[in-house]
Amino acid sequence: MRFFQKEHHPVLSVDTKKKENLGNFKNNGKEYGQKNHPREVNGHDFPDKRLGKVSPYGVYDISRNKGWVSVGISHDTAEFAVNTIRSWWYKMGQPFYEKSDKLLITADCGGSNGYRVRLWKRELQKLANELKRTIHVCHFPPGTSKWNKIEHRMFSYISENWRGRPLITRETVVNLIGNTNTKKGLEIQAQLDENVYEKGIKVSDEEMKNLHIEKEEFHGEWNYRILPQKSV
Repeated sequence: MRFFQKEHHPVLSVDTKKKENLGNFKNNGKEYGQKNHPREVNGHDFPDKRLGKVSPYGVYDISRNKGWVSVGISHDTAEFAVNTIRSWWYKMGQPFYEKSDKLLITADCGGSNGYRVRLWKRELQKLANELKRTIHVCHFPPGTSKWNKIEHRMFSYISENWRGRPLITRETVVNLIGNTNTKKGLEIQAQLDENVYEKGIKVSDEEMKNLHIEKEEFHGEWNYRILPQKSV
C-alpha cells in the first residue's frame, strides 16, 4: 500500500453498506427539532413494497480522504460493485490519477466483492481492459473486515450524519450521503444507480481461464492482480 501511495497510484477501500429500508421508519439516533414535537414514524419496520430498499456501495480513496457511493436499487452483485468503482474513476479518480497505470483495491473476502466470486474477477477484467490499467486486489482474511478502512473512515460518518432521520426516499439517501463531511476533510459524492443487476450469473471455467490474472506469492487466493488484455 505504501508503495502505491508513494508513487501516487490510487489505493481504494471498497465495501457495501447494509441495505436500508425506504420509508418513514425509525432511524436510531437524535436530531435537533422543536421541543415536545418529536417526529412521528411508523410503529413497525416491515419493508414498504412500493419504496423498496437501497444498497449503498462505497469506494474510499485512502490517500485523498474522499469517497464515492453508488446507491443501488437492484441486487448487490459483483457487477454492481465493479460498476461503482468504474463510476468513481470517471467521476472522481481520473482527474487526479490520469497518469497512473495501476490501482490497488482492498476488500473484504466475502459478499459481492468476495475472493471466491468469479463474476467479481470477470468484471474487474473488463474494467482493467477499459481503463488500460492493472488492477491489484488485496482481500482481508476472514474475520478481519474491521480493518477495512472504509468502515470507520467513511461509513461510520454516513451513519452519524443521517442518525435520527427517516430515509424516506432514494433521493433522501443520496442527499444525506453526499452531504457527509468531517473536519479532517472527508468529502463524499453520491449517485443513484438505477441499473438492474441480475442475480445468479454464472462464469464458466473457460471464461476464468481466459482472464489475465496473476497471483501474488503470499496467499495468491487473496492477493492478485488483473492485467489488461491486449485483445479481447
